Amino acid sequence: MTSGGLLLHVAGVTFGYGRGPVLEDVTVTVRAGDFLGVVGPSGSGKTTLLLVGMGAVRPDAGAVHRRPGLRIGYVPQVDTVDWSFPVTVAECLLMARARVVSAPWGTRSERGRVNEVLERLGLAGLGNRHIRELSGGQQQRVFVARALVGDPDVVLLDEPTSGVDVKTRHDTLHLLADLNAGGLTVVLTTHDLNGMAAHLPRLVCLNRHVVAAGTPAEVLRPDVLERTYGAGLGVLDHGGMPVVVEQVGAPLRGWAGRG
Repeated sequence: MTSGGLLLHVAGVTFGYGRGPVLEDVTVTVRAGDFLGVVGPSGSGKTTLLLVGMGAVRPDAGAVHRRPGLRIGYVPQVDTVDWSFPVTVAECLLMARARVVSAPWGTRSERGRVNEVLERLGLAGLGNRHIRELSGGQQQRVFVARALVGDPDVVLLDEPTSGVDVKTRHDTLHLLADLNAGGLTVVLTTHDLNGMAAHLPRLVCLNRHVVAAGTPAEVLRPDVLERTYGAGLGVLDHGGMPVVVEQVGAPLRGWAGRG
């Protein structure tokens, strides 16, 4: 499974934490240049899928194929970060180094790489700032920058817009789109069907198993969303863009004919 630009292939994976499977016979393929979103309700296995893909947990069944030498960057959910931890922006990035060096403050080349990534992400001059002093948008960019320090082939992001305001969500989406346009493969989980998912080129709907995969127009459909979320959701066509709305009672007139 290493030819044709394939980076990562999760093949028929089942995994559980001891109380039944969180993922069941899940197959997802990531190719070079992909900008892929994984959507589903809380507890659907989205975070676990990322952990399986990067090798942090071993599947109970199935297999994970990675291109030899594949470099993976990981961005955790922002609300899992201890923002009181006494570390500067530059130190946070240096902690992402794959090897232990004698100089905890980094070598000259490593510090140069940190400054290069910070500048690329619009964070130039903030290297000596404490991470708790940053805005929400800046904090999110710091952890994207941390994932980029090792020059990864693919970045996995877990709910990158969870708990952020509309501007930060918008800025994060554009940052990821720019990175993808520059050649970086991006995979993210999101519960934000309209703010993020509807704008991504390819989606996987996940609820323990893969419900559907394809473009937003192909998967953001009432029937698919009901199987994914277990609730009635409607989809409107807004200028060719699917917009998901909560469906209360009978479908509204003008409902887009998406399934």
